[in-house]
Amino acid sequence: MNVTGSLETFGDIVVFVLSILGRLANLRVFRHFGEVLRQAGILILSSTLVIWGLVFIIGLQCGIEGAYFNRSVGAPAYAGVFAAWCDLRELVPLCFGYMMAAKVGTGIVAELGSMRISDEIDALEVMGISGVTFLCATRLLAALIVLPFVYLCAIGAGFFASYLAVVQQIGDVSSGGFFLIFWEFQNPPDLLYSLIKAMAMAIIIVLVGCYYGYNASGGPVGVGTATAKSMVFNIVAVHIVGMLGTQLFWGTNPRAPIGG
Repeated sequence: MNVTGSLETFGDIVVFVLSILGRLANLRVFRHFGEVLRQAGILILSSTLVIWGLVFIIGLQCGIEGAYFNRSVGAPAYAGVFAAWCDLRELVPLCFGYMMAAKVGTGIVAELGSMRISDEIDALEVMGISGVTFLCATRLLAALIVLPFVYLCAIGAGFFASYLAVVQQIGDVSSGGFFLIFWEFQNPPDLLYSLIKAMAMAIIIVLVGCYYGYNASGGPVGVGTATAKSMVFNIVAVHIVGMLGTQLFWGTNPRAPIGG
């Protein structure tokens, strides 16, 4: 493993990220707000249903596992705990991160990489348009505008799927019993923390995708290599952010209302 090369690449990513954030901070990106809206529309149309669908499936799985586990210990109503905790704190953020890395991150690399190798980015800069601002900062701002709403709806899809699995499919507990336990283990700070985790993953994924796509070289093969590198980087980053977020928000105080 080339440690020196990896450190240099990480340093280049940091410099590139700071460049994008600088363009957001000084509001240069708003010169191209039409492009921001276009990218937001693309993000909604290309990714929303995929993310919701995966979260729905994982919510079903979490509900089924929780229901059968709690049946074995004689407390079927506590299947709601799995939905309240596992879905919100861990599974939904991870599913969101996986789909962002696989769908959005790789898509950004492929799109920007194809523009790079076909000299479209160079043509923009010849016309006096900053490629980093027009192509990268606009995508990041679009993600910041759209993805919080996409993620909150994904949480709802996961909760609904768990409810269907526990109450309608397996039927070990009534709807009232499920929601009684579910809301006991639910609180607004958890929702906020989960959103912060997911958005941290999303920001990293978009920035890494922009870096690898904007700096792609070597023709179509080079773009494919850059796409693979971004996927590996983002999957590792998703797990690191998930681990650190869980430790930061719930590691020292899980806030479990058990036994008073």
